Amino acid sequence: MYVDPRGLRFGATVTTVVLALGLITQSALVLGLQTIVFALGALLGLHAAPYGVLFKKLIRPRLSPPSELEAAAPPRFAQAVGLAFGVVATLGFVTGLTTVGVIATAMALAAAFLNAAFEFCLGCEMFLIIRRITGGSTERLVPAASVARS
Repeated sequence: MYVDPRGLRFGATVTTVVLALGLITQSALVLGLQTIVFALGALLGLHAAPYGVLFKKLIRPRLSPPSELEAAAPPRFAQAVGLAFGVVATLGFVTGLTTVGVIATAMALAAAFLNAAFEFCLGCEMFLIIRRITGGSTERLVPAASVARS
């Protein structure tokens, strides 16, 4: 399965804003909601991630077709990494371990910001490194026209 990388960047931008809000407010509710977003993307697939749905319904129809598509596995892994940090952050804030919550939120925020601002998906790169070590496929971007033909 392949996805529009512009949607991933949109999702990273929204995630950056939500995580910044969570960090500023140190709100377990904000972090909990973002953790649910990560869980949907990681466990059900990127098509179920709310920010991706927003992109697909509201923004993509106004754009030209993408020139290339991205394999879904690396960003889905990145969502799982975000889920892990989101769980730690939420539990940190809920249990009063504020420092743990702040650090976990800041780390997730840094990763989301890298993707939003520079199109550098840290979780995707982790996925590809793991795949190289284990001998799996490291395909990430493909021309959109080649996907349409297959």
